[in-house]
Amino acid sequence: MITVRITRKEDGRIHSFEVKGHADYAPRGRDIVCAGVSTVTVGTVNSIEALTGIAMKTKMKDGFLSGVVPIVEDESTSGQVQLLLESMVLMLQGIADSYREYIQIQEKNTKRRR
Repeated sequence: MITVRITRKEDGRIHSFEVKGHADYAPRGRDIVCAGVSTVTVGTVNSIEALTGIAMKTKMKDGFLSGVVPIVEDESTSGQVQLLLESMVLMLQGIADSYREYIQIQEKNTKRRR
């Protein structure tokens, strides 16, 4: 199963995401669930960099991708990054709606430390 974890700041903005595991929907090379999730997540990271100039801090290996949003001072650019990330979440939820037994999405909020 693929597990997607979305971490949001207190204000609801996405701070990071992590995708791990394999769907095992079909044999390697024919797994449309894995292909869809990979396309959406890697495409989002690439789109953020190409369209906003912001490079996310990412780690990627077989069956794993994580991305952390750096501090973006410009509010307009930050909004664009968030729009692309929210779009990613919607696309992943669409995949999960159709293939629930192969992908799970979890969201959590971070709390400020005092």
